[in-house]
Amino acid sequence: MATYVLIHGGAADAWYWGPLAAELHGRGHDVVAPDLPCDDESAGLAEYADAVVEAIGARTGLVVVAHSFGGFTAPLVCERVPVELLVLVQAQVPAPGEAPGQWWENTGYPAARQADDRRRGVPEGAAQDPVAFFLHDTPAELAAELLTEHQRAQSATPFGAPWPLSAWPQVPTRFLLARDDRFFPADFLRRTVVDRLGFEPDEMPGDHLPMLGHPQELADRLEAYRAAL
Repeated sequence: MATYVLIHGGAADAWYWGPLAAELHGRGHDVVAPDLPCDDESAGLAEYADAVVEAIGARTGLVVVAHSFGGFTAPLVCERVPVELLVLVQAQVPAPGEAPGQWWENTGYPAARQADDRRRGVPEGAAQDPVAFFLHDTPAELAAELLTEHQRAQSATPFGAPWPLSAWPQVPTRFLLARDDRFFPADFLRRTVVDRLGFEPDEMPGDHLPMLGHPQELADRLEAYRAAL
């Protein structure tokens, strides 16, 4: 049995891990999916990591899975508890000393997004419907529940301080890219992973939240990574 530690992204709570957690529970694993203090103006990345470590407690056999902005928190957790595997799912990959607020320009995200928007025929500067942008491959009822009941204010506090690690943690790391995401376009994220982690990401179907649209396939992928260790 493994303990899967699921770290959510910004401006939300851990609810969206529910379908994946059910899949993993059904396969006999323990699951920890804490809510991070993203709406607390006093909380930075250290406090986000504190929340995860506290939720883990004395559990062992840890597989940490981080999504989106959770990519900044997960490596900090890996420095504090014995993690067997780190899996990044459609996640941001920080560089040493880089503040999360600098990540966007440093990775070339604005130009990549503009190019992808043009490819999709979106007029420059146009507001995009959140379902069409983030959740177009998510069941409609889950997309609606996420947007109406599980969005949270995101404090700017963690975006201003440098990421504190001097190097990526010495933990086996995999990256799983959702190739249909319109928020983090596939070409952009693939290049970022290669540049920053030095390997090609694996790919699966899905929008920005593949754990809602493809929980069974995501569980299969996680289990395959764990079995291959």
